[in-house]
Amino acid sequence: MARRISHSTGLLALVTLGSVIIAGPRAAGGQVPRAEYAARRRALAAAIDSGVIVAYGGVDPVNFWPNFFQLPAFHYLTGFDETDAALVIVKRAGTVSSTMFVPTRTYAEARWVGSRTAPGALAATIGIPGRDIAGLSPTVDSLVSAGLTLYVVPDAQSSDNAAEDSLTRGTRMLARLRSSRPTLTVVALDTTVNRLRAKKSSAEIALLRKAAQISVRAHVEAMKATAPGCGENEIQALLDGTFRRLGGDRPGYGSIVGSGPNATILHYMEDNRVMRDGELLLIDAATSFDHYSADVTRTLPVNGKFTTEQREIYQIVRDAQEAYVRQIRPGAKASVAGDSGRAVVTKGLVRLGLIESDTATFDAPQGMRCPPSGCAERAIYAWHGFGGHGIGNEVHDPAQYYGEGGTFHAGDVMTVEPGIYVDPEFIASFPDTPRNRAMRAKLAKAIARYKGIGVRIEDDYAVTADGTEWLSKGAPREVAEVEAMMKQKPPELPGGGACGEPRT
Repeated sequence: MARRISHSTGLLALVTLGSVIIAGPRAAGGQVPRAEYAARRRALAAAIDSGVIVAYGGVDPVNFWPNFFQLPAFHYLTGFDETDAALVIVKRAGTVSSTMFVPTRTYAEARWVGSRTAPGALAATIGIPGRDIAGLSPTVDSLVSAGLTLYVVPDAQSSDNAAEDSLTRGTRMLARLRSSRPTLTVVALDTTVNRLRAKKSSAEIALLRKAAQISVRAHVEAMKATAPGCGENEIQALLDGTFRRLGGDRPGYGSIVGSGPNATILHYMEDNRVMRDGELLLIDAATSFDHYSADVTRTLPVNGKFTTEQREIYQIVRDAQEAYVRQIRPGAKASVAGDSGRAVVTKGLVRLGLIESDTATFDAPQGMRCPPSGCAERAIYAWHGFGGHGIGNEVHDPAQYYGEGGTFHAGDVMTVEPGIYVDPEFIASFPDTPRNRAMRAKLAKAIARYKGIGVRIEDDYAVTADGTEWLSKGAPREVAEVEAMMKQKPPELPGGGACGEPRT
């Protein structure tokens, strides 16, 4: 999934082929051992001298859909995936204790929405003693009254939007405490938690491997199904249904199924257009498995055969991906990998006549951030980073190489996702300056030839002690492989028939 923001923003710092695909329900608690969750909480407590840490879980959804899904930081620290919970960690004189506060649900309430873990059962089920949620505020009041610093793990779904948060349960509780204790010291621990989340354990990588392999199976089914006359919605339904059938929690993000002009919209999610012969279909879709999200993109010809122009753009993107991957190893710089992919794209765009040279620039439209000298012409088509982003509890997850030095380390898990998008309307939006007029005149023929082509190829990799593991191996990505897969017998869709056939 193309990254749309910087690696830090607002309040929060944003921080093997072959695996067994598990179908059906999994045991409660997932695949991460209880001891690992306890180690994460100890590591968080080690980051403070003394004080009280409050981490908030997600609340019951107001609507019936989408269903509840635990907040990433809270799941990372506890593995507890029920609503309206809060974790309190107290550290005094080197001694650390933890308590989980949860609501008590009556039997009558359980008849409507199901039972939940009672406070007295939490120690046995998750290894944390429990209390009723009614005791949360009095407990925190008492602790801060004793002079302890209050540390909070904010209850934002993602650091993408935390700067605007003012409505969460944690924010409201914090506002009440501050109004009654103006001198209260409060420290956010989001950066600390993100730093811990950045390095994936072997158990986490195993979950990401499973998520990637389920996603691979779904992409293969989508390749076999795609045909002219098929609705984007039909492919989306096939993908999402395959995720769930093979044991995924839910889509790790909104499935992007963009055909024709929609393939040039990075986060297109309407998925309601009918595909036409001769177009490309860009599918950026993956599942979450036990709260760990993969991220896989494939681009394919709707009719099963790339045109010459589509193949030329596609091969540049594929070569750029491989150039980036060759640089991934512990101790290597992410910037070096990015430069390798960028060089392939630049050389390819020059060869096709889509840019004038590797040093040519243009005057950018409003909203693009470029040096005063102008944007590199490559940016007309390459709209996002080559190295993508970390994946984990969130599809945009912290990674170690985001930190100082930008260096890959064992335990980094990330996407590699170059893309090229030829959108004449975007180019037409550039300011009418002498430099841009001259550029448009020189590039007009090539832009007309490749117009409307959008290609992204995205795979998931784990950095190991020896190099890399391609987690999403198995989804065809070479031109010949994609075309061969699309010749396979299409699957029958729910409701009967194949994609593109008349529906009654």
